[in-house]
Amino acid sequence: MTVSARAMAAATPASRDRYVDLLRVASLATVVCGHWLMAAVSTDGIGNLLALVPPLQVLTWGLQVMPVFFFVGGFSHALSYRSLERRGEGRPVYAAFLRARLQRLLRPTLVFVLVWAALALLVQLAGADGGRLAGAALRMVTQPLWFIGIYLAMVALTPPLLRLHARWGWGAFAALAGAAALVDVLRFALGVPYAEFLNFAFVWLAVHQLGFLRADGRITRPALLGAAGLAGAVLLVAAGPYPLSMVGMPGEKVSNMAPPTLALLCHGMWLVGAVQLLARPATAWLARPRVWRGVVTANGVAMTAFLWHLTAMLGVYAAQLAAGLALPEPATAAWWAQVPPRILLAAALTAALVACFRRFEAPRPVTAAAPAAPPAARARTAEGARGSGAAAALGTTLCLLGILGLSMTGLGGLLEGHTAVLIAFPVTAPAAIGMAVGGAWLVERSASARRVRLRG
Repeated sequence: MTVSARAMAAATPASRDRYVDLLRVASLATVVCGHWLMAAVSTDGIGNLLALVPPLQVLTWGLQVMPVFFFVGGFSHALSYRSLERRGEGRPVYAAFLRARLQRLLRPTLVFVLVWAALALLVQLAGADGGRLAGAALRMVTQPLWFIGIYLAMVALTPPLLRLHARWGWGAFAALAGAAALVDVLRFALGVPYAEFLNFAFVWLAVHQLGFLRADGRITRPALLGAAGLAGAVLLVAAGPYPLSMVGMPGEKVSNMAPPTLALLCHGMWLVGAVQLLARPATAWLARPRVWRGVVTANGVAMTAFLWHLTAMLGVYAAQLAAGLALPEPATAAWWAQVPPRILLAAALTAALVACFRRFEAPRPVTAAAPAAPPAARARTAEGARGSGAAAALGTTLCLLGILGLSMTGLGGLLEGHTAVLIAFPVTAPAAIGMAVGGAWLVERSASARRVRLRG
């Protein structure tokens, strides 16, 4: 049994920060639209519109909104973990936190992965994966999973980072930002090999830390934060080795995204400052029942839509080819003329896919919390709590590595054992899928089946 969006909207407490829910939906929707626009598909393969038309790369300063999603994640994780701590009473709080935060993320993700793995296997057995378009599609469809892997790390590291935040506040953010700057010095000035990969942690965790600061009401000068971030990004791009684009470009020597750079962190700072400035009018708008129901409905399917939006886009192009319609060269007048109907068709196909797979993301009814255990019972469960926490941490790590590995290998060459390098180790797509599934099972088994209600 699932809970309807109307019922959830009606039951929303007055204390809930509705603006955060809007930011979550808006950030994912922006990424989806950006992917639909940037994909330049032709009979020669799948390219990137921004690489073909470099002046358009400035659009990434508005379309690259993943920092907002991670900022929202920090806010939600802080509220959720603190809420569980207050009600934990000796139970495995860490395991319960991981299980509750990751259930609605891992279920739709693993369904997506398994469905596409089966399709990829069928395509390969039929001998159709050697074509340029088919091969590019099998590589491309899993690429957006990178952000889910990073998000898993953020969830797993929330407790220690919250403790740092509780002690140092803005100082914890400054330390992470300083570490990101030092990594770029090691990378660009000193040429230290592999140092740049540390910024997958420092940059994104710094943005995540801004969410903690918002949860405590400590972003009191958003205009100053935004101005500092924008000035820093402009200066770094103008004077340093940083490219203009805030997303990765094929063939470029330096990317602001993979691995992340200090310029991307500054970009995230200005985005956070900007969305904070819009919080008051947006909150007033969200007080309207119809608007809020729409946000709740969208939140209930946002991850499913994100996972399947590239599938929908590829389906539109496949239908165009099956109908015998020519694919115009990207960035030509004929190509631009097809953009509006193509995006509308992709949106419609995404909605159909969401209707098929939304049940895997649907929230479950919340059962009443169990009463607090007596002191003797709490002592007896302490050892079990530590074991559950270790199992949950191991499961999350396996999920993280599996999903990141899959985003790098793609689903082409399943039978040939195609590999990619993940943190200096080769990984294949079947191995990555196995890690993700096994890790999800560990997370699921690490905490009681009793459902917990999380704030945020």
